[in-house]
Amino acid sequence: MITLKNVVLRRSAKVLLNSVNATINPGENVGLVGRNGAGKSSLFALFNGSLHEDGGSFNIPAQWRMAQVAQNMPETDEPATDFVVAGDTRLVELEAALVQAEADDDGMAIAHAYTDLADAGSHDAVPRAQALILGLGFKVSELDKPVNSFSGGWRMRLQLARALMAPSDLLLLDEPTNHLDLDALVWLEAWLKRYTGTMIVISHDREFLDAITNVTLHIDNAQLTRYGGNYSKFEELRAQQLELQGASFAKQQDKIAHLQKFIDRFKAKASKAKQAQSRVKAIERMEKIAPVLADADFTFEFKEPANLPNPMLAISDASFGYTAEDGSSKTILQNVSRSVLAGQRIGILGANGQGKSTLVKTIARTMNALAGTVTEGRGLSIGYFAQQELDVLRPHENPLEHMARLARELGPNSREPSREQDLRSYLGTFNFSGDMVKQSVGSMSGGEKARLVLAMIVWQRPNLLLLDEPTNHLDLATREALSMALNDFEGTVMLVSHDRALLRAVCDEFWMVGRGAVGPFDGDLDDYQRYLLDEAKRQRELAKTEAAADNLAAKAAASVPAVPATTAKIAPVLVANTGEPISATGQNDLKKSGDGREQRKQEAALRQQQLERLRPLKRELEQIDQRLAALSTEGAALQERLAQALAPADIADGGRRLKAISDETATLEERWLELTGQIEAASAVTA
Repeated sequence: MITLKNVVLRRSAKVLLNSVNATINPGENVGLVGRNGAGKSSLFALFNGSLHEDGGSFNIPAQWRMAQVAQNMPETDEPATDFVVAGDTRLVELEAALVQAEADDDGMAIAHAYTDLADAGSHDAVPRAQALILGLGFKVSELDKPVNSFSGGWRMRLQLARALMAPSDLLLLDEPTNHLDLDALVWLEAWLKRYTGTMIVISHDREFLDAITNVTLHIDNAQLTRYGGNYSKFEELRAQQLELQGASFAKQQDKIAHLQKFIDRFKAKASKAKQAQSRVKAIERMEKIAPVLADADFTFEFKEPANLPNPMLAISDASFGYTAEDGSSKTILQNVSRSVLAGQRIGILGANGQGKSTLVKTIARTMNALAGTVTEGRGLSIGYFAQQELDVLRPHENPLEHMARLARELGPNSREPSREQDLRSYLGTFNFSGDMVKQSVGSMSGGEKARLVLAMIVWQRPNLLLLDEPTNHLDLATREALSMALNDFEGTVMLVSHDRALLRAVCDEFWMVGRGAVGPFDGDLDDYQRYLLDEAKRQRELAKTEAAADNLAAKAAASVPAVPATTAKIAPVLVANTGEPISATGQNDLKKSGDGREQRKQEAALRQQQLERLRPLKRELEQIDQRLAALSTEGAALQERLAQALAPADIADGGRRLKAISDETATLEERWLELTGQIEAASAVTA
């Protein structure tokens, strides 16, 4: 188990944890929560050994294997699958040991290496890695693409897959959902539920925490408190605790006030001095109950829109996409006909890459429709939160400069005062106080940038909000504030988000974006999650089927003797070898080739020829089956023998023989697949 006893943790002069105690048991799934800056990431650094305690004692079992997502952006031309497979450090070590043993011609080491590799799961390492990659939203065609060819967010998904690939007893996940869409998040949630080790997760997604955690550690005021249960249970228990603490504090204050009143009244009276002094000591001995300090929660609200056009906009037979560098158009969505009405709350759903952001960007006027029309209502005012905040922010400017420029652009249309002091006061309501209003945006955290974008949107008094993943960098308190503000907003909301709590709280209808179309989704988020899991399973099965078919076709094309061109006009079954349908010319020639009796004779002769070709193939396949069975029996007996105490020479001979068996088995299995493909292809001709 992991234990913390009176641990003190500092960052510079700031005390993050002050004499805290906690225990994490094997197999527990722990959610680590607290406000930004409370010390969550520093505690992670203590767990992984990159930071040491400043006081007290910290212990983690020495034999535990640890895995966590690397925070650096990977820069490599290595194929995606190989990059993720390398996350299994145990396999990497064993493969290196095997190479060294073979170089040394050490039979015993070779035997041990092969046994260890089998135990470590080397036979299915690639399928396991590819299942992780596909589950996190990649396409089958991207499995072998170089890591460097992906954007930053996708490379971080590969880092996550690499961490999940590593065998571990302790898994540390710091905001693992930040770069994920809802489909990938649902898959990750299902994967983590099956994880058997100890897991500690930092996340601002309450539904994610509720689904995968059974213990919550809360950092607050340099103290670490353990709660049994997930995040929702933690909120309930903490509310009860604060209520009891508040009542106890009030009761204690009443008692102190009563004692102090006696002291003040009788301290100068000689006959009562002794009693007064005893009450002073009673107050000094009393263990003080701390007052409940209300957290300064961040709250804001959207201004009432100046007008509410209805409909807000109408999309008619439109095609959405983008224009490539060579001037060609790439259509992602087509035949889109939808209308957006005043007061609607629309959640936009769809798997990664299906066109959700393309739809939102086109409505937000940052992209043009490729075809059709997008008609805006009179007086439409759009507030757009881009998925990448820097799409609308200037890194070298500060918040005050952003607000001053926005006030100038709106000009007389703005109903807000625009003097510098007014702008400073306004920014203060979004937690930009003091010198922060002069801090460059490029040096700000993701959460601070998100708050600035929200401040700019609120200032514009929009009547249509387009929000594309607005919660990526927001903590739980700010997400709650956004949810409350959106619920009070009188205009229309269109929301793309992987935060299911926000979607549930805000949206009352959903659009599905997928397979080149946009349409209504008839169901709730629970239905959509089931759909995503079923769709992911279907895609994996389809990918396996296509890969097997491609492999079989390639082997058949390379191995089956070509059918003579002169026979292509004899019977349509001949084209089964090539996979091409018989041409119209061939069909006409067949009709002219003679009467039905002659045709049947030719077909019978052809089938006989094909059967003659099949006999040696089936005979060889039977021999391979027999040889593989013999090798399997010999290998099992040899492994059992090597497990006993033997002379070094016998162990070396056994290791060499085991390697020879493994090599011969691999060769025979490859030939078995080739023969099977040839027989199936040839059998199709005789069918």
